[in-house]
Amino acid sequence: MNYSICLMPGDGIGPEIVTQAVRVLDLVGRKFGHTFTYTNVLAGGAAIDAVGEPMPDATVQACKESDAVLLGAVGGPKWDNLPRHLRAETGLLKIRKELNCFANFRPATLFPQLASASYLRPDIVAKGLDVLVVRELTGCVYFGQPKGIVEENGERMGFNTMRYTESEVRRIAKVAFEAARKRGKRLCSVDKANVLDVSQLWRDVVIEVHKDYQDVELSHMYVDNAAMQLVRDPSQFDVIVTGNLFGDILSDAAAAITGSIGMLPSASVGESGPGIYEPIHGSAPDIAGQDKANPLATILSVAMMLRFALGLEAEAAVIEQAVSAVLDKGLRTGDIYNSAQPGLTLVGCTAMGDAVVDALG
Repeated sequence: MNYSICLMPGDGIGPEIVTQAVRVLDLVGRKFGHTFTYTNVLAGGAAIDAVGEPMPDATVQACKESDAVLLGAVGGPKWDNLPRHLRAETGLLKIRKELNCFANFRPATLFPQLASASYLRPDIVAKGLDVLVVRELTGCVYFGQPKGIVEENGERMGFNTMRYTESEVRRIAKVAFEAARKRGKRLCSVDKANVLDVSQLWRDVVIEVHKDYQDVELSHMYVDNAAMQLVRDPSQFDVIVTGNLFGDILSDAAAAITGSIGMLPSASVGESGPGIYEPIHGSAPDIAGQDKANPLATILSVAMMLRFALGLEAEAAVIEQAVSAVLDKGLRTGDIYNSAQPGLTLVGCTAMGDAVVDALG
């Protein structure tokens, strides 16, 4: 089979980590008889510098014509003071909306080899950490209208609108229930229904959808309590479903307690068309070009791409096994390296990519 992959390296360490991920993808293709055709496109700061906007129409069109999109990272201090519509992050919102990628999957899984890297107490870590956050990605305050900054009573006033339609909540709830059905059959819906009308609608619709998934245990939690419970005892969670704003915060919190966001992939998908696969970390401009970045989250994002977008389960599994084998050997990039732990070897981005390629054989 031949698959078309749109590469969006972006900014900072993005080009470095995408390069390593492509090496892994090409090798897996050769092993399993697939070919991957790549289209490189501009996004984020790189696109701003080249054509004056963070997500050019040509990039959007190339993404739509592909089977999947692999994104490195976008943004950095260089572009932070631009008008909001020209910022790199605004480009991400645009491509998510254009591709209708309304469901974001962020697995927060602690590799056993990295148990000592977790910020949690050993007794908490021992209970296990394997949480999937399903975040609604194209609604909420990031897209709600009206919004803006105006002058009112002699001073500036900023406002955003948190809004969800019943259909938006229903479709993300179905995705989350389906995901929970394939895992531990437990779904926790996170909202703020005690004070927000939009969250009350969210909760009501999730309860309605649950009628079609009686084999899945449904619970509800306010977002402030969910943040606390993620730190206190993450083992109580299987799948979490929540809105765009809450999911943005909780998924980063879930990632942090694993010890390094440099290890965690993500997938943003819709009902049809190409999805976006990317590491959850940022562009890390402070280490860009220094061969210090951790490419494993991007490589694991490739595994998610093979599984979700292309239906290639065996191919995804061998990548995940290769990453685990590399960790077994004690190879660590700086973000997961502990000089006090014996048997570890500090390596750079390219060497870590080499190791995964070698593990694939």
